Amino acid sequence: MRTSPALRRKLISVAAVSAALLTAASTATSAAARETVSEGLAVPAAQTEAAPGAPAERLIVGYKSGSAEATSNPAAEADAAAKGKEAGEDVDFRRRLGTGAALVDLGDDLTRADVADVVDRYRADPQVAYVVPDRLNKPKADPDDTEYAKQWDLFESTAGMNVPGAWATSTGTGVTVAVIDTGYVTHSDLAANIVAGYDFIADTAVSADGDGRDGNPADPGDYYAANECGSGIPASNSSWHGTHVAGTIAAVTNNGKGVAGIAYGAKISPLRVLGKCGGYDSDIIDAITWASGGTVSGVPANSNIAKVINMSLGGDGACTSATQSAITAAVNRGTTVVVAAGNDNDNVANHSPGNCNNVISVGATNRTGAKASYSNYGSLVDISAPGGQTSTGTANGILSTLNSGAKTPSSESYAYYQGTSMATPHIAGLVALMKSANSSLTPAQIEAAIKSNARPLPGACSGGCGAGLADAARTVQAVSGSGGSGGTPGGTTYSSTTAVAIPDNGSAVESPITVTGRTGNAPAALQVGVDITHTYRGDLVVDLVAPDGTAYRLKAASSSDSADDVITTYSVNASAETANGTWKLRVQDTAAQDTGRLNGWKLTF
Repeated sequence: MRTSPALRRKLISVAAVSAALLTAASTATSAAARETVSEGLAVPAAQTEAAPGAPAERLIVGYKSGSAEATSNPAAEADAAAKGKEAGEDVDFRRRLGTGAALVDLGDDLTRADVADVVDRYRADPQVAYVVPDRLNKPKADPDDTEYAKQWDLFESTAGMNVPGAWATSTGTGVTVAVIDTGYVTHSDLAANIVAGYDFIADTAVSADGDGRDGNPADPGDYYAANECGSGIPASNSSWHGTHVAGTIAAVTNNGKGVAGIAYGAKISPLRVLGKCGGYDSDIIDAITWASGGTVSGVPANSNIAKVINMSLGGDGACTSATQSAITAAVNRGTTVVVAAGNDNDNVANHSPGNCNNVISVGATNRTGAKASYSNYGSLVDISAPGGQTSTGTANGILSTLNSGAKTPSSESYAYYQGTSMATPHIAGLVALMKSANSSLTPAQIEAAIKSNARPLPGACSGGCGAGLADAARTVQAVSGSGGSGGTPGGTTYSSTTAVAIPDNGSAVESPITVTGRTGNAPAALQVGVDITHTYRGDLVVDLVAPDGTAYRLKAASSSDSADDVITTYSVNASAETANGTWKLRVQDTAAQDTGRLNGWKLTF
């Protein structure tokens, strides 16, 4: 090779270069007050909810034999109206069920306290035999994929990511995930979910496919001979790494074969940047830019813009300004960037892109829920996900799609791998589920929701493993508004509509909002809505300043982001801050020639 392999990006799956992968192996204060009242009614939550955390919109009422309401629809209708009037609600008789019970409608804006009040009125009536919520039922069947039982990382209670519980809400439909990796080798358990990508490898010595950049991201194999990638580095077979990663995210599911994908309704756009001995930063930077909708000279416009980027790759050293600029621009376009923390059992601060800003840096856990022995750690790790540990048994790795070819493509197969490379697509798949459930989510909101809905790491971790083990069901429920915590905006909103001019290349300006009438601390996913007009938003730095003066960075400056305006909602973990007090939005223009105005902003608790 013409350049040292130390300057190239390496696949992240194990620490040793010689074994890059182990193939063998809106309730306001008044509503809150009513919620307290409902406890006094002694009506169990199970009798007020259509699903956990979701107040019932209908009740099924069984009347005792001999009562007029048991057989007369007008009588049941009159009784519903009377009960509603007593409770201060609009209760309507809908129809008679086959059992003779009456279905009554409560509307769709009631709290659990409101429903409890109506239930209590029926329970107090001696003519009522029973009153129960019209509960919402969802499919419970497991996928019929033949290897699904081996995918402990999806469903096991100890260290699985609780993925099946998310599927009733979202499967990732409508979302494209860009897998920036080795490309894609044809596999029937993936093919239906593959859309057009690109081969970004410009150096033919790396591409190993006989040409430079083109529209064909097919993986020809990344094998190399002993010493070919550096003195003392032994030979390695082809990894088919990108195909394994893609399968974890979006393998076709319920097709009676193979494995199940986490976001099996999503699409995969394979972007090839890694070839023989690794890949260059320059190719990776262009892939990040193109995947997120940016323009790359000489490359056709992307017709499959990704809202999620998966990068199961990395190298040593600090995050370069060049790489950071590409990531920041992608995030500002609305694309969430998920990266591997690395497999050196070292602080991720020493490894890029896991140490870059504006990414979700993912550490790996084993089947007991402890930090995998190889996984990097540290304060820059955002979240942990199953990465496997094949040293304790092959089946303790992560099973996904592969190819049996030692050098060039052969027959399709499945294999267990381990690594933060395997943990990362778990989170990328989760992000796809979230974006499908709520398309308005920003990258900041997505990261905050994943963190605030994680569960404590089941096993040991020293050095820092992020917010815990990601929980897919809880996170998706939260952002879809169907339960959980730290989800999308809801509750009370405080706003400022006072316009503030932003001086060109000048000092910061601040706009205050005073919050009163709340108790305790702010939420773990405080929503900050921002409306800024500006002719080059990359010049802007935006911070939320808490009442005690603590600043939370919402947006960093970026010399490559030339788009206009900042009109978005950020999610901030403000759980350490007292809710009441004066909050401020601080905005500073850090470069000359462009001007702007803060039109207004808001906080939603």
